[in-house]
Amino acid sequence: YQTEDIIIKASQTDGVLKTELMKYLINKRKPIAIKMAIINELSWDFDGKSNATTFLNYLKKKKKCKSEQDLLENGNADILLCMAYLKAMDNYFNVDESIPFADAALEKEPNSYTFNIITALIKAQKAFDTDWCEVFKLTDNVRKNKQLDKDMNDDAITIIFEYMDLYEDSCE
Repeated sequence: YQTEDIIIKASQTDGVLKTELMKYLINKRKPIAIKMAIINELSWDFDGKSNATTFLNYLKKKKKCKSEQDLLENGNADILLCMAYLKAMDNYFNVDESIPFADAALEKEPNSYTFNIITALIKAQKAFDTDWCEVFKLTDNVRKNKQLDKDMNDDAITIIFEYMDLYEDSCE
């Protein structure tokens, strides 16, 4: 997705979520895979970030939710997954707050490859502290599920598995 205009714009923000990007993230007509690519492009920082807070404040301003709890209970699938991934990137070493958002999003879009793989990546980040085989299995299970709607391009999938397959050797 590197050639998409919105990804190029995301690459020019020094990892900070800007209004133009948030407009894209909340647009129901935009593809979820590109929304995830935007967040991925913003990346993470060793000292943490606050893009999820920025996004929550934007959502409140746009009357998409009253609070984080309201969002978790009533948000649409795309916005929930965006929040999950933003939280995971904001606090890369502790994704506990992002998992409920990922689970809520996945519950609403259980057949989407993108929703499944992003949720698996977030959960793999948590498993990274305890079980490297589980890190591999979480994403490999998504790859093996041929029932999912493939709403992510092959290049993105290849990039994900070039990294996640490094953990396969941890499984006996």
